Amino acid sequence: MPAQYQVLVGALSYVRHVAESISFEFRAERAVSPLDGTQLWVVLDAGLVVHREASDFLRCLQGAGRSPHTIRAYAGRTAFFLGWCGAQGVDWRHIGLPDLARFKHWVEVASIRRGRTRSGSTVNAILTTVCEFLRFCARTGLIQAAVAERLSEPRWLRFTPPGFDAGESGQFRTVRARALKARAETPFPDALTAEQARTVFACCRRPRERFLVILLHDTGLRIGEALGLRRCDMHLLPDSRSLGCATVGAHVHVRHRANPNGALAKSPNPRVVPASDAVLAGYADYQHERAERLGEEGNDMVFVNLYHEPLGAPMGYRAAKRFFDRLAGQCGFPVRPHMMRHSAATNWVRAGVDLDVVQALLGHASLASTTVYLHARDEDKRSAVESVAAGRRYR
Repeated sequence: MPAQYQVLVGALSYVRHVAESISFEFRAERAVSPLDGTQLWVVLDAGLVVHREASDFLRCLQGAGRSPHTIRAYAGRTAFFLGWCGAQGVDWRHIGLPDLARFKHWVEVASIRRGRTRSGSTVNAILTTVCEFLRFCARTGLIQAAVAERLSEPRWLRFTPPGFDAGESGQFRTVRARALKARAETPFPDALTAEQARTVFACCRRPRERFLVILLHDTGLRIGEALGLRRCDMHLLPDSRSLGCATVGAHVHVRHRANPNGALAKSPNPRVVPASDAVLAGYADYQHERAERLGEEGNDMVFVNLYHEPLGAPMGYRAAKRFFDRLAGQCGFPVRPHMMRHSAATNWVRAGVDLDVVQALLGHASLASTTVYLHARDEDKRSAVESVAAGRRYR
């Protein structure tokens, strides 16, 4: 780690789902440069010495443009894995499938002893991090390539995901798949019903709060994408050619770039999302509120602090989380930023929008990520059964 960085020991919890029966020797911490305030994540051993290989892995993730939340999660999981290896006397540089299977089993059962249960998707997320870490070490010559090769095996795809090109003779059906994988159920996206959405809107007392919720709900933006918006991204006129933009109609530009509040768009590819009339009206109300509190000048970021110090500073993830937690308490049911994105996608699919259009609106790299919204809700299944039973035509 560069000398100009200072490690903030204990600044953030390095992993929430550990601290069971093993005394770990490794933990992830955030390092902040006293020169320019830039941050990176490192892994420390029991003597607070930086683990070089793990920290280089995290730095490469940052260089590849991965989101801050992803890097933080990978840091904790990598420290988790190294801590288990140290406690079990396993040399991670030469780990094989039997030891990795023991690690997988321990991840699955350790939480049960404390009355908790890890889902299969959580176990797979930890295993994915471990595999990526070991493959990084193999690519950079830190460990033997054979160690990483043991982690996957050839597998022939009997069923291919939507949009998958199997080749003219099916030559691409054989892929490298992870050798160890937990059984995981595919959860349906947690979307708001129309009634719940109306309740959420009614509980938004201030223009900025209402605009943030409407923006997420109508455009399907991720919270990091919304918090990273600049004023120059808001092209809300019927014709934006005067701004040098040829896109017709009101729209929002989503761009992947560094922001002073740490917000980051997940996809490196920019996209344009049309804005509804509700988004336009909400933005106008918010701009009026912002001008009253801060004046016409100020930060170029769209979302800034209006209700607490430092006034005018870019709104961050923590402020957004506090707002949605408070909103959930007022509504009486869970309300999270990503639920707004799920709601937008679900509404588009149910309105008959083509799936490739939904994919473009959401910024999904793969169509398989979008097909999860082709799910049947409980009310849909009940309506189908009751309609047939009553002799009516369903829809």
